[in-house]
Amino acid sequence: MAMRFIARGLRNMEMLHIRSSASALHSHATSFGFKEVCEEDKSELVGKVFTNVASNYDLMNDIMSGGLHRLWKDRLVSQLSPFPGMKHLDVAGGTGDVAFRILERIKSVQRRALQDYLDENIGETQIFVCDINPNMLNVGKKRAQERGHAEDKSLVWVEGDAEALSFEDNSMDAYTIAFGIRNVTHIEKTLAEAYRVLRRGGRFLCLELSRVDIPIFKDLYDYYSFSVIPAVGELVAGDRESYQYLVESARRFPSQERFAAMIADAGFQKVEYENLVGGVVAIHSALKV
Repeated sequence: MAMRFIARGLRNMEMLHIRSSASALHSHATSFGFKEVCEEDKSELVGKVFTNVASNYDLMNDIMSGGLHRLWKDRLVSQLSPFPGMKHLDVAGGTGDVAFRILERIKSVQRRALQDYLDENIGETQIFVCDINPNMLNVGKKRAQERGHAEDKSLVWVEGDAEALSFEDNSMDAYTIAFGIRNVTHIEKTLAEAYRVLRRGGRFLCLELSRVDIPIFKDLYDYYSFSVIPAVGELVAGDRESYQYLVESARRFPSQERFAAMIADAGFQKVEYENLVGGVVAIHSALKV
């Protein structure tokens, strides 16, 4: 009875905030969590969130996911199958969590290859870590130093906008974005830019919080998201509002099927997705052909 009451209250709360017309969102308004804001204001509001959370970002990820985000990112990189000499773009990856995994996987491949032969034709590996927030990039650079990657020329840190990338057309072998695309103002523009910078045969992979449809699990997950995560954010990071936004932004993100359709609309082929932990997160993958 208590759980049904909680679930009903949460659903009513979501409906109050979500009830806005699709036409409004396609004009000059967009969502910032459950709020509707001007498009011009969203990037600034999101920027403030990530400036506030940057120093505690990885710690809070561990706390909020019980450490599962590490396994999810491992799965993302496993699906990517990185290789020596690749040019890779990791967008919204300021803290370096995904980039470090890719680099370490490539170095592991290189060590195994050296036991058999050395291909002198392999080019230089370049992993571009692109983030719009300089504070997140600073956290990543500090972590690179701590991991012994400070002098590694394979890592290139770039301050940039996912909706207007500074990279040339057809210049990347692969593109990843983890827990970042729900924060952009225009998902369609971000996908179009991903398609533009990828070479033919290039891979797109996105790890993002998604939709849980298992009834009892969904109720528990909603309660945890709306009641526990903001409270933990206030306790650990002294910032309830930023973590309230992060929870709300996940609920506003398109469903797995809708996001897959958006990826296909951007021109990608072989669009697939894999649900993890009942749909708490999903990995979408696609190919530019």
